[in-house]
Amino acid sequence: MLTSHALPTSGARERANEIAGLLLGHQRRPDRNRHQQPGDCRELPCADCRATQARVIEAFVLAGQPVRLVLPAFPGKSPNRAKVLGTLPDMAEERALEYLDSLTASIREIHPPGAEIVICSDGRVFSDAVGIPDDDITAYHRELRTMIAALPHVGVSLFTLDQVPEFAGLPHDTMRKVLTERHAVPLDRLRDGVRRGEELPLYRAITRFLFEDGNTPEYKGSRAALQRDARARAYVVIQRSKAWGEFLAQRFPGSVRLSIHPQPCSALKLGIRLGESTGTWLTPWHGVAVDLGGRLVLMKRSEAEALDCDVVERGGRPSHFVLRGPARSAHEDLLRHPAARTGAATAPSASTACAVPTESKEW
Repeated sequence: MLTSHALPTSGARERANEIAGLLLGHQRRPDRNRHQQPGDCRELPCADCRATQARVIEAFVLAGQPVRLVLPAFPGKSPNRAKVLGTLPDMAEERALEYLDSLTASIREIHPPGAEIVICSDGRVFSDAVGIPDDDITAYHRELRTMIAALPHVGVSLFTLDQVPEFAGLPHDTMRKVLTERHAVPLDRLRDGVRRGEELPLYRAITRFLFEDGNTPEYKGSRAALQRDARARAYVVIQRSKAWGEFLAQRFPGSVRLSIHPQPCSALKLGIRLGESTGTWLTPWHGVAVDLGGRLVLMKRSEAEALDCDVVERGGRPSHFVLRGPARSAHEDLLRHPAARTGAATAPSASTACAVPTESKEW
């Protein structure tokens, strides 16, 4: 028997296609300035990507159930204080959560049962490989739950390895060891795949993040040694991420699989934006939120500090930056006169408004 929200097959397909189109409007794509690569979508919006996601969504629509979307993300704050304000979630995470929560509300306008986005924090999975203490991961999760509880549309939840009965109570290193033994592919197989070019952009991006995170004033070694260490740890991060992904596929079968990274055309994973940023791969846990005057943009802390910005505290700790003075006024003018972004001579240009990269990407 169909539930009150279930649809006949033809109607379900149409509704699923509409939801897929909505999601693709928030798709995280490769850097727009790079050359076309194998696996890139040939057109935007991409009909092939839409069809792939619609097929997964249709089962939820047919059943009259909320569409469940699983997003491995929000691991913990980068240990490099040149990138972030501290160890706890701040305005960067808060705005990203609001962005996701509003996305579930938009889906509900199409599909009355709505949607649920399950954030599957992977911090516990590879904290040792990325240099974040487990106590910081625990505190990060606690604060995330507080933020999620305050969201207006109640469309987001948090899932961690600590909640799984078979892992709960184990020492954190043992959790990771058991997960790897049960779900990971061998490191040698990963290395061979990267040498053949498989997932090379992901490997390079994670290597860059690990190098940046380790390149702190406290580090006294050589750049070459840090680069070698980052490359080795990148394989471990990818291995654990894949193990976590396989575990989640069993835990949440049939779900729409979201990712914080751009994905190839027609992939089952859909790269999703979390807001506006200065870099394709930048995330809230590797950056800070900066209020430019009507816009919140994610960037590295060092980029924000190079501008004319003030730190704003909330609840007794740093939350985000606010651009001040003439630069802020110029950005507000840009919002009032958007033609300036396209080079019109009647308003200040982006470059004269402020050193902020105004052609920012979605984070």
